[in-house]
Amino acid sequence: MEKELLKLEHIQKSFGDRMILEDLDLTVHENEFVTLLGPSGCGKTTLLRLIGGFETPDKGRILFEGKDITQVPPEKRQVNTVFQKYSLFSHMNVADNIAFGLRIKGKDESYIRDKIRYALKLVNLDGYEHAQVTELSGGQQQRIAIARAIVNEPKVLLLDEPLSALDLKLRQNMQRELVKLKRELGITFIFVTHDQQEALSMSDTVVVMNQGWIQQIGTPESVYNEPENAFVADFIGDSNIVDGTMVRDKLVHLLGQDIPCINTGFGENVPVDVQIRPEDIQICAPEEGQFRGIIQSVVFKGTVYDITVEAGGFSWLVQTITGHAAGKEVGIKLAPYNIQIMAKPASEDEEAVSDE
Repeated sequence: MEKELLKLEHIQKSFGDRMILEDLDLTVHENEFVTLLGPSGCGKTTLLRLIGGFETPDKGRILFEGKDITQVPPEKRQVNTVFQKYSLFSHMNVADNIAFGLRIKGKDESYIRDKIRYALKLVNLDGYEHAQVTELSGGQQQRIAIARAIVNEPKVLLLDEPLSALDLKLRQNMQRELVKLKRELGITFIFVTHDQQEALSMSDTVVVMNQGWIQQIGTPESVYNEPENAFVADFIGDSNIVDGTMVRDKLVHLLGQDIPCINTGFGENVPVDVQIRPEDIQICAPEEGQFRGIIQSVVFKGTVYDITVEAGGFSWLVQTITGHAAGKEVGIKLAPYNIQIMAKPASEDEEAVSDE
């Protein structure tokens, strides 16, 4: 792990009587791609603005390389921001947009020209110096906004949902470009999105947020495969979440059946949330499954079928590459290693995570 670069300690922020962030802690390391992920209103953009210096916390402090920067203005932080709407100057050409911050800092014109060429090459827009930004596509404008940010050589680049206005194919291309750019520049990216797929495909670390609280921090693999609560399980991809009781280690009771699992340490006869991903459920002959039921619907999604099965008094979402007919009786088979056990919320604050 790279050394610690940015640390937020006990951050609290409210607007009027609305609490946005409450007692939030977060550590970001050098050369890390961190994504703040959560639904609208969860506090992720406010958190980004606090890091950028556009807002000041009511309580807590922000440390950068061990120094307190809580009250330091944006222009004096080693941080640059790419906003959702890019904030390019429409009356300036591409070169002048990129040079804006450098001229504010009083850099000489030969240095600025070199930096413009370097930045345009990085974002694959060589030769666009004299183009008007109003003539550029959305994807090109987004690249110019990034070029303008990186010429200032920030140690941290903040990106506030910069891909949200792009169409799907261009968005996917830009996701790959951003990951490549981060590797080439060797700087830290902090990226805000509500798109789970975007977060999983781009990040080193995903910070899942809801209602001003961090719900889980981990690698894309860990937040997907090992969610810590029902909100994370439900928000990150598709999930089947069922009320259950942990009978003892490696045995959970759900929907009237005792089902083997691999989880331990929850105690005996303890209420739990049980999560099974749709792709981890096997459709089989009725007599071969732990549950038997009827297929209610089949939807072709291009690479998989989404199949809804009513079984055991629960409506299961199953994803498979094999199609089945609606109305067919089938079995539902769950492998022990595909069952994820999660503790029930222990407080009202934790309860809120499943209210979305």
